Amino acid sequence: MVELNKKYQIKVIRFGFINWIGFKSLWLKECNRFMAVWQQTLLSPLVSSLLFLSVLSLALGNDRGDVLGHSFITFLAPGLIAMSILTQSFSHSVSSLMISKIQGNIVDMLYAPLSALEVSLAIILASITRSFLIAIISIIVFSIIVEVPIHSILYIFIFGFLSSFILGGLGFITGLWAEKFDHTATVTNFVITPLSFLSGVFYSIDKLPNFFQTISHINPFFYMIDGFRYGFLGTSDGSIILGMIFLLILSFVMWFMAFYLYKKGYKIKS
Repeated sequence: MVELNKKYQIKVIRFGFINWIGFKSLWLKECNRFMAVWQQTLLSPLVSSLLFLSVLSLALGNDRGDVLGHSFITFLAPGLIAMSILTQSFSHSVSSLMISKIQGNIVDMLYAPLSALEVSLAIILASITRSFLIAIISIIVFSIIVEVPIHSILYIFIFGFLSSFILGGLGFITGLWAEKFDHTATVTNFVITPLSFLSGVFYSIDKLPNFFQTISHINPFFYMIDGFRYGFLGTSDGSIILGMIFLLILSFVMWFMAFYLYKKGYKIKS
């Protein structure tokens, strides 16, 4: 009997501090999920941005005057790309958790040998992957239509990464909190859309009264848009260093909240 117990002894598989195989598998699964419907996840944001660009350029005209030393349409293009990055990063992580909760297959992640650290980072990094694919496609298409200068690829990458990371984390938290898609639409309509539209995507905040300029500097979306646009134009409305520090802190806060809530099983464990 002792020999049988030793022969069939149950052991716990150790993966180290991070289960890299499981982490990579979940990230690939999330990437395959949005690639399977690329027309909706990658092409649709591009079409929306092009419609904004066309309508605003026709309505206001490219001779509207210089904005930060560039033509209006050149100023507008990077902001539209950044807005697509923000909305699509949020959309991916929130839809991932919502679909898993509604279909009931979230138990696959709960039962898998994946920690809260690995799950939260894998889903958020998949959101970033989707955002960067949209950014690359948009930059290529926009460059064919309008003049899109590139001042610094490094700043484009840094602010694109931080922005999509923050919105991916916010989407993760929203996906845990929401019980139906109406709840996610509430966050989109009353948080994401207003903050992105009032962040300087379509205008320079120098045109605003002092009071509203102060309000804009509190808006984290302003630093996301402004820093991303700086990577293209080389000019900005605010401090790039201050914006980078602010977004670094906010990205850590968003990730930690997502990690903590998932670890505690917030609204996913009875």
